Amino acid sequence: MPAFDLPLTELERHRPDIGEPADFDAFWTSTLTEAGQADPVVSVRPVETGLRLTQTWDVTFRGFAGDPVRAWFSRPAGAEELLPVVVEFAGYGRGRGLPHERLTWVNAGYAHLLMDNRGQGDQYGCGGDTADPHAAAPGGPGPAVRGLLTAEDYHYRRLITDAVRAVAAVRGLPGVDPERTVAVGNSQGGGVALAVAGLVPDLAAVLVTAPLLCGIRRALDLTDAGPYGEIAAYLSVHRGAEHAARRTLSYVEGVSFARRAQAPAHFGVGLRDAICPPSGAYAAFNRYAELTGTDPHREIHAYPFNGHEGGDAVQVRRQLTWVRSVLDGRRG
Repeated sequence: MPAFDLPLTELERHRPDIGEPADFDAFWTSTLTEAGQADPVVSVRPVETGLRLTQTWDVTFRGFAGDPVRAWFSRPAGAEELLPVVVEFAGYGRGRGLPHERLTWVNAGYAHLLMDNRGQGDQYGCGGDTADPHAAAPGGPGPAVRGLLTAEDYHYRRLITDAVRAVAAVRGLPGVDPERTVAVGNSQGGGVALAVAGLVPDLAAVLVTAPLLCGIRRALDLTDAGPYGEIAAYLSVHRGAEHAARRTLSYVEGVSFARRAQAPAHFGVGLRDAICPPSGAYAAFNRYAELTGTDPHREIHAYPFNGHEGGDAVQVRRQLTWVRSVLDGRRG
């Protein structure tokens, strides 16, 4: 697909007003306070994967409303020291799959937690293992429209809460250095990682590529692809629901989370991405940390001829180099 969003010179200055609700902070404080009343970890069970160089555990932790959420926790076999930990959030429609699917971070020497997506996992990959027992509110069948008419019922309120609880859970697992916790994700996972960065003030770093949920209002006007297309299709049938839907979406807007984030940040974006338009990533990058009184190191890499795949393995190589330098600077 040809480039369709703003030219790069305009993207680099793109700082849109995103219509943030006045009670944004109160909404998330209340949500997370309610979810954080119990110890997050439920169970940690070793699993046999057939991998000799990686040890893996099947973790269950308490997410939104205390619901059980599954995750894979892995470490390099034989590592005895406390390791920095990468908490990874999966893409739209994907579950945690099988333990051997995501080995990059473990091979790089990190502990790694891959969180399952509640109520997802049926679109690609090898499935998921976490139900979403609160998915009965009005809205369409896809995650992007479940409970869309109220922020309290919306799927992403639950998923983002799960993600924050995943960070709390992994920090209590053996062999983890809690002060060197990194949030990572692509697409939906990138949007969730950015939300975590805005809600957990002491992350060591955040790495996002092609983030969903950023610049939502503009994205709905630009593309009918992927998750945004599901929202547009729902509103094409429920013609009186636009105001309620836009209000709900304002509580999960990635730019709002980016404004509150403090961790060093690494972004990647394909300028021909029709699923998560690049203006959303640039809006989050350009307004990053503006409410915190800090100026954390951040960088963004644009790939002019790539779409939603962004920089792919080239971007991962950049992430590995960058996060190593950031974490080396935090060694006690």
